[in-house]
This record gives sequence, C-alpha cells and structure tokens, in this order.
Amino acid sequence: MSSQTVVLKVGMSCQGCVGAVNRVLGKMEGVESFDINLKEQKVTVKGNVQPEAVLQTVAKTGKKTAFWENEAPALPTEPENKLSENATAAASIEVENKPSETSAIASAEPENKASETATVA
Repeated sequence: MSSQTVVLKVGMSCQGCVGAVNRVLGKMEGVESFDINLKEQKVTVKGNVQPEAVLQTVAKTGKKTAFWENEAPALPTEPENKLSENATAAASIEVENKPSETSAIASAEPENKASETATVA
C-alpha cells in the first residue's frame, strides 16, 4: 500500500474534541502524520492508510465525520444519475395520472347526487 493523504471534515467544537481525534489517530496503524485544524474543522492524515478506515476510526470519537468535499475519493456517479433520472420520470408519471383519476371521481359524484335527487322527487 502506498502512502496517501486523507482529508476529513470533522465536527469539532473545542480542544477536547481535538484531543479525542488526536488520540484515535495516534493509535491508528499506518498513520505517518496528521494535522487537526479546529477552526476549519479539517483533519488531514498522511500514511499507508485506507481512506474509509481513517473515516471510520475518526467517527468512533462520536464527532460528525465526512470526507472533505473537494478531496473525497472518486466514486462512480453514472449509475446514481441514471437512477435519479428514472426516479424523476416515474414521479412525473405518477403526478400526471393522479389529476385524471381525481377529476374522474369528481365528475362521477355530481351525477350520482343528481340521480338520487331526481329519484326522490
């Protein structure tokens, strides 16, 4: 495994939070160095580590942890986009069908009431 850099956004509000992240990273195997920036809530880890393993280790502190947006590992997005397009198309089909069903029901009601009124009279 080659040395790499993992950048995380970690919800830290005080020095106690920094200490908790410092402790877990100090014990993690493969970590060569790390930097914790409280003001930016940014944690940069360098070493022979897997990004997901670093994320899971820091998350164990109980702090909200995510990959830093601009430096997140590349993930395939094509299947996700196709899924959203299909979901959007399905949702628009449902919306198109619902008004016609509603109008059919609404137009049927007055006819029934009119027939009942004519029968009673």
